[in-house]
Amino acid sequence: MPVPTLSLKDFTHGSQTQRAAFSGALMQGLQDYGFVILTDHNVPTDLLDAAYAQSAEVFDLPYVDKRRYAAGLRGYTPFGTEHAKDSSLPDLKEFWQIGREPAPGLPPADFPPNVWPKEVPAFEQTFRALFTALDETGRLLLTALAPKLGLDAGYFDDKVAAGTSILRVLHYPPVPDDAPEGAVRSAAHEDINFITILVAAKGAGLQLLDRDGTWLPVETQPRNLIVDSGDMLQRLTNGVIPSTTHRVVNPQDPNVSRYSMPFFMHPASDVSLRCLPTCEGEGAKWPEITAGEFLAERLREIGLAK
Repeated sequence: MPVPTLSLKDFTHGSQTQRAAFSGALMQGLQDYGFVILTDHNVPTDLLDAAYAQSAEVFDLPYVDKRRYAAGLRGYTPFGTEHAKDSSLPDLKEFWQIGREPAPGLPPADFPPNVWPKEVPAFEQTFRALFTALDETGRLLLTALAPKLGLDAGYFDDKVAAGTSILRVLHYPPVPDDAPEGAVRSAAHEDINFITILVAAKGAGLQLLDRDGTWLPVETQPRNLIVDSGDMLQRLTNGVIPSTTHRVVNPQDPNVSRYSMPFFMHPASDVSLRCLPTCEGEGAKWPEITAGEFLAERLREIGLAK
C-alpha cells in the first residue's frame, strides 16, 4: 500500500465534515505508516521552485567558501559530519540550517543568529519565507491532530509559538568512490521532533520501515510535502503516534546529486514531553524530560553537539 495522500485544503477550506475527515486520516496515516503526503498545501509553488534553484547554487560554491559559513547549528555543516544515532559511519550529505530568528523574549542560547551566504543574495529572503510557510503548515497539522488526542484544537499553539524548529537544506552529492563501505546518504533513524515537513526531494531514495518490517519507498511530486512524526511526539503521546524509522539510500544509476528540505518542528525548550493524560493508558513508557533536554541529548548522539 502507498503512503496516504491528503489534501490540506480539506482542513483549511473544507466543511466541518471534511475537516474532521482530514484529522482522522492524518492520525490514521501517522499511526499506520508514520508518514503522509500532503497536497494542496499553503506553501507557494514559486517559493519551492526558488528554494530548489538557490540551494543548488549554494552547494555548488567551492568548499573553502561554504566552510566559512559553518557556525554550529546555523549555517553550513560539512559533508560527513552527521551520523545516525546508532551508526559509527558518517552520512553522505552536507546541509545548511536555518532557525527561528532571534527576538526579544526568546532565550539567546536557543536562537542564535542565522547565517546567510553572501554569494547567493536571494537565499536569505527565500528561506526566511519558506521557514515561515512551513511553520504555519506545521501549526495547522498539530491543530488537526489535537482533537484526535483528546485535546483542545489550540493545545499545541503556545508550545510551538517559540519552538526551536529548524529548516534544513540538504544536499546529497554523488556518492564518492572513496566513501566508507556501508555508508549511505542517511542511515536508518527516527526524527527527533514533533513532526517533520519535508519538501519532496529532487531525486529518489527516501524509504520508511513499514510496520511489517519491509522498506517502503516514499515518493511524490516535487511540489508536494511529506509529513512524518518524530520521537518527541511519540513520547508525548506515549506511543499512540509512533515515530517511524526511515533512511535515504544511495542511488543506483545515475549517481547524481539529491536535494531535499525538511522542516523539523520543535516545541520550545521548556516544554515537558511527559505523556498526555489522554494517552497514559496503563502507565507512561518513558520518563519525563523537557524538549530542550531531549534535543541536547540527541544532538550529542548524532555528532552535532558535544
